[in-house]
Amino acid sequence: MNKAYDQGVKPAPVLDIPPSDTVYAMVDGSMVFIREQGWKEIKLGRVYGASSCVPVQTGRQQVTDSLYVCHLGNNKDFFNKFDPYIDRYKQKVIIGDGARCIWRWAEDFHSDALQILDFFHAVEKLGIYATAEFADDKVRGKWLDRQKIRLKNNQVGDIIQELKGHKARNSKAARLLMQVVGYYQSNAVRMQYKTYLEQGYLIGSGAIESAHRNVVQQRLKLSGQRWSPQGVQAMANLRACKKANQWKILIDCIKGAA
Repeated sequence: MNKAYDQGVKPAPVLDIPPSDTVYAMVDGSMVFIREQGWKEIKLGRVYGASSCVPVQTGRQQVTDSLYVCHLGNNKDFFNKFDPYIDRYKQKVIIGDGARCIWRWAEDFHSDALQILDFFHAVEKLGIYATAEFADDKVRGKWLDRQKIRLKNNQVGDIIQELKGHKARNSKAARLLMQVVGYYQSNAVRMQYKTYLEQGYLIGSGAIESAHRNVVQQRLKLSGQRWSPQGVQAMANLRACKKANQWKILIDCIKGAA
C-alpha cells in the first residue's frame, strides 16, 4: 500500500470516467526561482482518461478533464504524492521523455502499466544528432523523415543498426551518436509506435508539456517573481486544484475548518 494511504491522508480525487477507460499518467519538470537557492525544479504529474481527449482540429486533441500533482522536492516524495492519483485504475499508460527515474518508478510501483516513450522526444534525439552529422539541410531533412516513418512502423531495431554503422564526421557527432544509440537501446521496448497507434493509444506527451505552461509557469514564472519554498508549493497546489476544477472541494474544506 502506498505511504500516502498509510499516513491517513485524505484519498486523492477520482476521475469521472468509465471503469473501462484507459488512464494516461505523465510526469515532467520545469524551473522556478527560489529565494536564496536559485532555480529549482518543480515536478508536475497529470492524470486523465482517454475519453477526456476531444478532437479540436485535424491531428490535434484537447484534454477536457485532468487531475494534477505539483511538488518542489525530490523524486521519491513526488511519486509518493502522485501514486494515489493513479493506483486505483486498471488500464494505465505512462508516457515519459526517457528519464530513468520515471521508468524505475513505473516498473517498481505500476508494473501493470504500459510504458511509452514520447514519440517527439525520440525524434528530437535523432534530430540533435542529425544536426551535427549532416551539414546539408535537405539531406538531413530527408534522413529524418525516413526515420520517422520507420519509427511508426516498429522499426526501431533497424534504426539502431543503421546508427551503429554510421561513421561520425567529427567528435561532436560521434558523441551525439553514442548518446542516441544508448537512448534508443534503453527505450526500444517502449517505442513500438505502430502497435500503440493501432491499439488506439496516444504516443505523445504534449499534454504534460502544455500543463506546465498552464498550471505552473503562467502563475509561478511571472516577471521578477522570487518564491520561498513554502510559498511556491502552496501556490502550485492551488493552481493544481483550480485547473482540475476541484475548487469547490477546497472551499468546502476551508468552510469545514472554520
